[in-house]
Amino acid sequence: MTALELTLLYLTAAVLGVAVCRWLRLPAILGYLAAGVLMEPHTLGLAFGQDAESIKYLAEFGVVFLMFVIGLEFNLPKLRAMRRHVFGLGLAQVMLTIVIATAGSLLLAWAWPAHWPIGWQTALALSGALAMSSTAIVVKMMADRLELESEHGQRVMGVLLLQDLAVV
Repeated sequence: MTALELTLLYLTAAVLGVAVCRWLRLPAILGYLAAGVLMEPHTLGLAFGQDAESIKYLAEFGVVFLMFVIGLEFNLPKLRAMRRHVFGLGLAQVMLTIVIATAGSLLLAWAWPAHWPIGWQTALALSGALAMSSTAIVVKMMADRLELESEHGQRVMGVLLLQDLAVV
């Protein structure tokens, strides 16, 4: 399957997923997620035997476009105005989540070592992943509700921006 055919297959799956979600009165982002899960070679593998490397290549474009769209939403003065939310509230959320999740994971490892056999490195990596949320999903939901410019919308965006920076 060529790159163009693979791209068209994914776009078709995304359109069908969004149509089904709209028909069920669900957010469109769930259609995109469902299409990706169904097409991924390690689940149902509807990408017809494609190797994971070619699909990873296509997914990298999606991440680049997502970061580009997020960048379009913000300008430098707006980011300066939000710095307290980004580096205050956002950093506090990420660090507090990492500390609590790491401590909880290590407590589980201590209490039930046969069922939760992980070291502190694994617990830290797991808690770092747990501290992140999906910017695409949250921003889309807030935009649909017209909450992006509200005070709580600015706070949420500050946390999301710091999470995106932490991922990078």
